[in-house]
Amino acid sequence: MNIKQIMKDFIEDESGLTAVEYAIAGGLVVGGMIAAFNQLGTNATSKLNCLASAVTGASSDCTSGS
Repeated sequence: MNIKQIMKDFIEDESGLTAVEYAIAGGLVVGGMIAAFNQLGTNATSKLNCLASAVTGASSDCTSGS
């Protein structure tokens, strides 16, 4: 094989694109999961703080969005 044929084969080879596409998709999925878990943690912390306030008598309503 000569250099010209090797370069032509390299340019026409698309097998590596699949791996890159899977890596990008995986990164997007992980990013979405991180964002969801961060939001879930924030909401859970807020609800736990409200419940703690209700136990001490400082708050009586933990059903609102706060």
